[in-house]
Amino acid sequence: MTMLLLAALLWIGVHVGIAGTRLRDAIVARIGETPFRGLFSVLSIATIIFLVRAWSLSPTEPIWFTSDWLRWILVVAMLPAFVLFVASVSQPNPTMVGPPDAAARPPRGMTRVTRHPMLWSFAIWAAVHVIGNGDSASIVFFGAFLITALAGMPSIDAKLARRDPATWQALSAATSIVPFAAIAAGRNRFVPGEIGRLTPAVALVAWIVLLLLHPVLFGTAPAVW
Repeated sequence: MTMLLLAALLWIGVHVGIAGTRLRDAIVARIGETPFRGLFSVLSIATIIFLVRAWSLSPTEPIWFTSDWLRWILVVAMLPAFVLFVASVSQPNPTMVGPPDAAARPPRGMTRVTRHPMLWSFAIWAAVHVIGNGDSASIVFFGAFLITALAGMPSIDAKLARRDPATWQALSAATSIVPFAAIAAGRNRFVPGEIGRLTPAVALVAWIVLLLLHPVLFGTAPAVW
């Protein structure tokens, strides 16, 4: 468990302590944007391998047991996570690495719902597995991803605000971190047509396939059939 805690802290430290912070700005100023991205990618891969390895070797004990009805709620909760993830990789996203003018473009599609669709997909996935597994090792392992995803949203926002204050002001006025918050506040509107039919269709298929293959891939069934 000590190794798992160390790996989790290292993962959180790399992503919360460097990405999106002034330390990142200082490193980029010294070595450049492209070398930084390459170095950060290597460091991320190394830390996630360490984290997964530590999790697989860590002794664990149950903290709570999840009832069958709650497991089905968690299974259903994963569907919007898939939709958010597919939308984040298939549509322009101002908070992801992309064209320099991406943040200046008017919000469309899932960006109207939240400017951090990918991080929300990871946060939901991690929270579902913390609740569903309920053992000490899983709490540390998936909890590390949950903390990273939730802390990463304001961190990325702060980076955008430092980089281009005028563009950030326009983006933040029309979007929100919390899904549908900007829409509920009247600062934007939901336009399903911009998301399209393919995104939810791909997400639904991926959700069904992973649900069926979960026992084969990971050795456990998400819910009792």
